Amino acid sequence: MIEVRSIRKSFEDREVLKGITHTFPAGQTNLIIGQSGSGKTVLMKCIVGLLEPNEGEILYDGRDFVTMNKREKALLRREIGMIFQSAALFDSMSVLENVMFPLDMFSSMTLRDRTKRAQQCLDRVNLIDAQQKFPDEISGGMQKRVAIARAIALNPKYLFCDEPNSGLDPKTSLVIDALIHDITVEFNMTTIMNTHDMNSVMGIGDSIIFIKEGHQEWTGDKTQVANSNNQALIDFIFASDLLKKARQTFI
Repeated sequence: MIEVRSIRKSFEDREVLKGITHTFPAGQTNLIIGQSGSGKTVLMKCIVGLLEPNEGEILYDGRDFVTMNKREKALLRREIGMIFQSAALFDSMSVLENVMFPLDMFSSMTLRDRTKRAQQCLDRVNLIDAQQKFPDEISGGMQKRVAIARAIALNPKYLFCDEPNSGLDPKTSLVIDALIHDITVEFNMTTIMNTHDMNSVMGIGDSIIFIKEGHQEWTGDKTQVANSNNQALIDFIFASDLLKKARQTFI
């Protein structure tokens, strides 16, 4: 579980986050949604430690990340997996080597055990047959699955996903969503996903926080989105006439 309490973040004289308080439960896919410039990316960067908030607490199972020293933060980061907007794979490494990278960097396992663990992760995302290929030899969707395998190699307690469906077709996006959700439940991870993808919201939004202009505008889950009376959320989710018509099927 991750908790943020009264998080504020400013850049010069512009306040981007205005007292966000929210709990991200373990074993659920927790989504942060909002328009570009709303503050959702800044919120995720604060939680993961890429930015330091001006005020507030960020608690990882009760441990305050903000007040930790460098050594404590480094140890906590070993419990974190990251999936970036681009797959961010190393082009010069094979698929297997990419998944082994965090194991090579942060584990004391033997080469045999590191290889075995990486292969287990690739098997989990149905890519064991691609282990000797290079990133430019596989599709974008497969690259994202390699990124997921790499992210879970160290058995993280916390998983952060920054627009994981960016650049993917709708069918492949559904596959990635299902994989992230299944792994989250299977390993009881605290997963936080930044997304614009409304299919993700409706499909795997176990817990959702909607940020508007730095404020926590709405919280709920995928079953509550369609029937929400929050006009800002409705305008964001059902921005097109097509989606507004689709909303009627949920009511």
